[in-house]
Amino acid sequence: MTATRVEHDAFGPVEIPADRYWGAQTQRALGVFEVGEERFPACLIHAFGLHKMAAARANVRCAALDPALAQSIEAAAAELRGGRFDAHFPLTIWQTGSGTQTNMNANEVIANRANELLGQPLGTKSPVHPNDHVNASQSSNDSFPTVMQMAAALETRERLQPALVLLRDTLQERARAFAGVLKVARTHLMDAVPMTMAQAFDSFAAQAANGLARLDSVLPRLLVLPQGGTAAGTGLNAPRGFDRAFCEEASQLAGLAFSPSPCKVEGMAAHDALVELSGVLNVIATSLAKIANDLRWLGSGPRCGLGELAIPDDGLTSSIMPGKRNPTIAEVAVQAAMQVMGNHVTVTMAGASGNFELNVAKPVLIHNVLQSIRVLSDSMGVLARKLVAGLEVNRERLAANVDGALLAVTALNPVIGYDRAARITRTALERGIAPRAAAIELGLLSGEEYDRLVDPAKMARGQA
Repeated sequence: MTATRVEHDAFGPVEIPADRYWGAQTQRALGVFEVGEERFPACLIHAFGLHKMAAARANVRCAALDPALAQSIEAAAAELRGGRFDAHFPLTIWQTGSGTQTNMNANEVIANRANELLGQPLGTKSPVHPNDHVNASQSSNDSFPTVMQMAAALETRERLQPALVLLRDTLQERARAFAGVLKVARTHLMDAVPMTMAQAFDSFAAQAANGLARLDSVLPRLLVLPQGGTAAGTGLNAPRGFDRAFCEEASQLAGLAFSPSPCKVEGMAAHDALVELSGVLNVIATSLAKIANDLRWLGSGPRCGLGELAIPDDGLTSSIMPGKRNPTIAEVAVQAAMQVMGNHVTVTMAGASGNFELNVAKPVLIHNVLQSIRVLSDSMGVLARKLVAGLEVNRERLAANVDGALLAVTALNPVIGYDRAARITRTALERGIAPRAAAIELGLLSGEEYDRLVDPAKMARGQA
């Protein structure tokens, strides 16, 4: 039988597993919100540790908390930030829309650990109380959205941006490696004019670079925090200057330039900055799907597909077809992109669920934002390292395609006109011959004239 301890709250006694650091409110919530299995990622819990450290320091600066108690609170919160108490957050995301239960979970874990550091057993609530001290000058209504933005900003800086930089740089490296390698462009899935493989990879790299620029644009708005608004944005029970002190302390701890929101109601009732971030994640997911799908198609084969790229072997194969190799990593990236796109729909709806002075869909909103960041970051990193970095071109296949490219005759438009050039294309296609031979057969150009006018390398540079 599991050993338990008894804690009391406003509603009476509660039995809690003896070795758990959470308290009465968390235990009661476990019995109320019996929905799903989705839990917040560790990064959000760690952001709560950062948040409570900054709050303790700010409360001391504002003379709202005894320095000795603040010291034990900060020490416990630092352990929370470091991951020691990840297993002590049992609640799913399906809880009160303000995130109150997870805020109280953090308060209780920190209070119990702080009291333990001061020589007291778990559950005493003395000398450190979860509400009176750990939650001093705060409300779940301003603390949870503050943690949401802090976690999203930290994950963007520490996880997403590095992965996107890696993908951009790896694509640029492959573009340099494929400089001068000619291929036939495709529009509407059909043959078009000559281009280089480097140009295709430059396009992919530009998509990644634009994603980074979009992140740089939205990040400043994520750093404007509603902390200090307390229950309804008015700042009730928060000392003057707490919001500024909190942001200064959080900035020092996190290395990000947090600042207090001049309109805290907006930061609690609406989460437009997080919806905007999700929109950027949606664009990045769209870019990722485009890149991954193009790589899959260009590497299709090896005998009966396009076969222009050689996809690196991932060591996996079919369960029935011996030795079959598939672009599994690209498929993972596309699936991750799909998840992010779906998440953005949820985030949009959650962001629109503010009623008067409070948004009541915070947990599901931040869960989806953080999942999007995680799966995008991981899939882009794997795609860059295990697929893009090892790509090679099939030069023979590419050269054969360029030699037989019907639409190379586009370069002849200024010389013989569109209609005559179209006759060359039609004749070459109908007779199964190269356009050069068709031009000669039709008497429109000599072989020497055709070779001088139709130069695929020049065409790839936009020169006729």
